[in-house]
Amino acid sequence: MRMPPLALLLAAVPLCAQLKEIPTTQKDQQSLAVTIYNENLALVKDTREVRLPKGEVALAFQEVSAQIRPETALLRDITHPDGFWVAEQNFDFDLLTPQKLLDKYVGEKVGVITMQREENGKTVEKHEEALVLATNNGTVLQFPDRIETSYVGRIVFPKVPENLRARPTLVISLNSPLAAAQKLELSYLTGGLAWRADYVANLATDEKTMDLNGWVTLTNTSGAAYPNATLQLVAGDVNRVMPKVAYGRMMMKDGGAAPAPPPQMQEENLFEYHLYTLDRPTTLKAAQTKQVALLSASSIPVRKEYLLRGESYYYQGSYGEIGAKLKVGVFVEFDNREANRMGMPLPKGTVRVYKRDSEGRAQFIGEDAIDHTPKNETVRLKLGDAFDVTARRKQTDFKSLGAIGKYHYNYETAFEVELKNAKKEAVTVSVLEPIYGDWEIIQESHPHTKESAGAAKFKVTVPAEGSMKLTYRVRTKW
Repeated sequence: MRMPPLALLLAAVPLCAQLKEIPTTQKDQQSLAVTIYNENLALVKDTREVRLPKGEVALAFQEVSAQIRPETALLRDITHPDGFWVAEQNFDFDLLTPQKLLDKYVGEKVGVITMQREENGKTVEKHEEALVLATNNGTVLQFPDRIETSYVGRIVFPKVPENLRARPTLVISLNSPLAAAQKLELSYLTGGLAWRADYVANLATDEKTMDLNGWVTLTNTSGAAYPNATLQLVAGDVNRVMPKVAYGRMMMKDGGAAPAPPPQMQEENLFEYHLYTLDRPTTLKAAQTKQVALLSASSIPVRKEYLLRGESYYYQGSYGEIGAKLKVGVFVEFDNREANRMGMPLPKGTVRVYKRDSEGRAQFIGEDAIDHTPKNETVRLKLGDAFDVTARRKQTDFKSLGAIGKYHYNYETAFEVELKNAKKEAVTVSVLEPIYGDWEIIQESHPHTKESAGAAKFKVTVPAEGSMKLTYRVRTKW
């Protein structure tokens, strides 16, 4: 698009309201593409064929998003780019409603129609003229012989004010190089379009594998519809300059569920993000929530873990009994690898896990949120706390070994962790102990592994309907 000379641009500004207005609606649409990002942001590319006269004209681009960011709008003439330029853009978002129409007529005359019963019993319409005095907290009408605040009847308006639009409209003052049908592409960023990933997992009876289905939930509160759009989704954290004033949001209504069976999405890299493309056009209606399939995988190997997690402050003082019937968390994890029938980058979302009972009915057993997960990474889900596996922890010894220098201290601490299992089969419980400072375990009933510089992990097998004690002594310096 060629920019106009400065003199022409300055000359055009006062004349914008007087230019001939050419409307274009979705009926002129040739193609539509919508790319939705994670944080309530979307890129819309709307291509329409419009017959324009030669010279300056005001193009009323109707049915754009009500939450369009006008400063991001860009109109291109694909057919005849030479000689085409835009002088001005105005976003008209003051939409036509009965109340707005009445508000615009304050100080103006309107017609008022009421029903009157005549002496012969017939009901006829009575037409009067009144001046609208006010519309705040009720309508005040001045008739030739009276003023009324509570009228019974209907108001007739002579016309719709020019500054009211039936739908969101971007009015673009432009110069057309010739009189002809031209293909125009309007691209803009908008709020009111969002997506999230939701996953449904079915855990096998033996809890060693699971089936996973991923869905994309699309929410359209932008105030516009997007028919037969090419849909793409960007997963990743895109940096944005946040505006000082946020756009208002519209109420959302549930607009429908997923088609069956829906196609899966194709994935590719885009800069430092991942782009997912639906392989067919879809329609996003205004005020609608829609679901489309993202992925489907079966018999994914999973690992189950019981985990009791300690606290680093345990090693900094004398506490004695720390807790009885402590909760033991239940986790499942799987590797996002092609060898495990996965290997597709997973957008962040919520994973809900189900398992069938003895009668074959699926029961909900927990959910957890995952962040954006690249290929070959591990997905770990906390499903809840075990009912039949509990723990009791106490500190059996604490002593200071004296200061080392001016700022460092040596301590020696001993613990006993009793694990109880009410199940009819043995379980293995991982006990993860975050330890502050430099540390060394000098005595232990079960071997530990050093998970990190600040954590030791013990694996303790607890017999069916029995218990097992873990004891250890640790020397710390901090």
